[in-house]
Amino acid sequence: MAIEPLPHTYPFRFVDRTVEVTGPASGRVRAVVTAGQRLPAYALPGTLCEMLAQAVLLIEGGDADLGRSGFLTGISDFQIERLPDPGDILTIDVRLAGRLGSTVKFEGEIRDDAGQKVAAGALTVKKGTASPESAP
Repeated sequence: MAIEPLPHTYPFRFVDRTVEVTGPASGRVRAVVTAGQRLPAYALPGTLCEMLAQAVLLIEGGDADLGRSGFLTGISDFQIERLPDPGDILTIDVRLAGRLGSTVKFEGEIRDDAGQKVAAGALTVKKGTASPESAP
């Protein structure tokens, strides 16, 4: 299956395709840790959070314009169990946890190909663009 559209490109593209959609804003996405690539410990929390965010975008339809018109507003309860190894095929399950207007919370879990948990947590995203007043 072809890689699905996202506004991300190499080396910032971590997920490649939707495996299944189980309901509105919930489903499973696949990511591959490139052979020979070892994610440095200092980059791991951000990389795993970004994998989860990209998985959410694919479940939402993968539309690059949709990805550019929303932004991450929060990360909560994110726990890392272990570092992914080169060659790991990771499965990311996401589900809609709540919605208040244009603010949406998703919960997700990242597992390796053996089914062992790698990381889990929640992301809050706001659909739309940031207001000029919030810019630094």
